[in-house]
Amino acid sequence: MTAFPDNSDIAARIRAGIDAVGAQTDLFHREFGRAQSNWKSDGTRVTPVDIAISENITKALRAQFPDDEFFSEELAGDPAPIPLRARFAWVLDPIDGTNNYALGVANCAISLALLENGAPAYGIVYDMSRSVMIHGGPGRGLFDGNAAAGVSPDAPTPQSLVGFHSPYDKAHGAEARAIVENFKIRALGSSTLHLAYTAIGLLAGTVDHNVKIWDIAAAVALCLAGGGSVQFLNGEQFPMRRFDLRMPRIRYIAGNAAVCARLREVLAGAAG
Repeated sequence: MTAFPDNSDIAARIRAGIDAVGAQTDLFHREFGRAQSNWKSDGTRVTPVDIAISENITKALRAQFPDDEFFSEELAGDPAPIPLRARFAWVLDPIDGTNNYALGVANCAISLALLENGAPAYGIVYDMSRSVMIHGGPGRGLFDGNAAAGVSPDAPTPQSLVGFHSPYDKAHGAEARAIVENFKIRALGSSTLHLAYTAIGLLAGTVDHNVKIWDIAAAVALCLAGGGSVQFLNGEQFPMRRFDLRMPRIRYIAGNAAVCARLREVLAGAAG
């Protein structure tokens, strides 16, 4: 595991976050494809493993950093928006790709973001499919396991692999058609992995119309650390000012500068 030699507040949190996520990987693997499925009021799937990982990571970090704020997709209680007040906050998606996880499809991840003053400072993503921890943050490097990584520098071509989920809102159908016609598509069932794989150069870029802040907060930090760009198409999301389980879906593109420019061109052409 990569060492963090300084003793700053943020370095201590990075070490603790990596340890907290790493401590859940045995449970994550053990119940893969076996966990019972339950259904939330919004129609999305949740398993007891989602809840356990959320509780375990939050408990471990809160014990060390009681003044930090903790937000999870599986946050219990009142779903009303919660303002962010602390300097440091954590945003957790205990399993991104729960449908895959419950059905035994390995494209799923634990996603933990550390925010400083609402901005992504460090991301920690455990990739189930490769059994690898991807972690990094702006100015602190990006690591795929123990190897340094970064966004692909290649110019976009029709052969470029782009992570893409079909839009939840079919009003964006023309954009979806244009993306499919101009790139090779990979739809993994995990928004976290689409953006994390863009960060480490496995994908050239990502387009998404469907995500919430907990799906991408950690991977935004990864992409920025890897020299990439994350461009939001329906309003800036960071610095995060509040955590809202009922927030609207986020639309964004990501990749190197040339990939993002080409993605914008394709989307603009689809809009007429």
